[in-house]
Amino acid sequence: MTVRGMLLVARLEFRTRLRTGRWRTLFGVWFLVVALFSLLLRGFVDTEDSDDDGVMMFGTLLFFVLLLMLLITPALTAQSINGDRERGTLAPLQLTRLTPLEIASGKLLAAWSTGLAVLALALPFIAWPILEGDVSPVRGIVCVAVTALLIGVVCAVSQALSALVVRGVTSGLLSYLTVFGLMFGTVIAFFLVFSFFTTTEHYKGADGYYRSEEPDTSYTWWILAPNPFVVLADAAPSVPREPVCPFYSDAPEPECYYDSDDGPDVLGWVGQSVRETRVGVRRPGESYEHYERRKETAPAVWPYGLGFNLLLAAGSLTITTRRLRVPVERLPKGVRVA
Repeated sequence: MTVRGMLLVARLEFRTRLRTGRWRTLFGVWFLVVALFSLLLRGFVDTEDSDDDGVMMFGTLLFFVLLLMLLITPALTAQSINGDRERGTLAPLQLTRLTPLEIASGKLLAAWSTGLAVLALALPFIAWPILEGDVSPVRGIVCVAVTALLIGVVCAVSQALSALVVRGVTSGLLSYLTVFGLMFGTVIAFFLVFSFFTTTEHYKGADGYYRSEEPDTSYTWWILAPNPFVVLADAAPSVPREPVCPFYSDAPEPECYYDSDDGPDVLGWVGQSVRETRVGVRRPGESYEHYERRKETAPAVWPYGLGFNLLLAAGSLTITTRRLRVPVERLPKGVRVA
């Protein structure tokens, strides 16, 4: 594989997409939708009695942008392979000196770049709270980078389905089902499964010993890890909490503490909730103080979720490459070579 061959295929894909002219309509509609949502969201958060309006706007807007991107991205590659095969333009490309990996990676690069261009149109609105000083630039960069990687993952999966399935309509439908499975299927599966794993605690009551069983999510937290919203929320750097220093007239110095309430930080609330599912319930004999400490220092979930998604993308690219190898030993029924 050479970078030159990959870029050559990507340029061919770009020319094909630009020739249709639909990208202008897509970009225009996308920009207007994000702009309208941002203005309405800004008006809503300004009515809230909170000092962290920018934090709330940033998290909500990122979730909205990620949701729309996950709905748009499958259309970029869901017919990239079988569509070219139906039009008879794939076989001439396979007969060149380009390797299957160069063709697959070039098509993926073109689709991913288109998705990143769509994401770039939302950057002015994402940067709004950052420019006002409510959100740190580091948090903004990390969140945008994670969103960009998730877009690439969906592009790779959709392209693999396009290489596996003969008809473009079927591959498009399967791509959207895969995306909805990651978004909502993981949540549904988590709530259906976690109640089967319990932790038993024995305690002494007034009339003797009793046994209590509680669902333990420490066995099933990994089901939520691949969810794109979980990955984005948990990977976002936390917002520094301001110390609360109440003044007591009978105390020589005020005793400061950090408020445990996440407030309007949507990303922080989702990320902390998922980390607490990894901690699970209080162990038998464990003190409440130690349990609360374990929840506050719960390990991150996003490395597992992002790692799973990147492995899924790598596997999808491998499948696409194998399906592009020539000569083809067996063609599906109704498929022509050129």
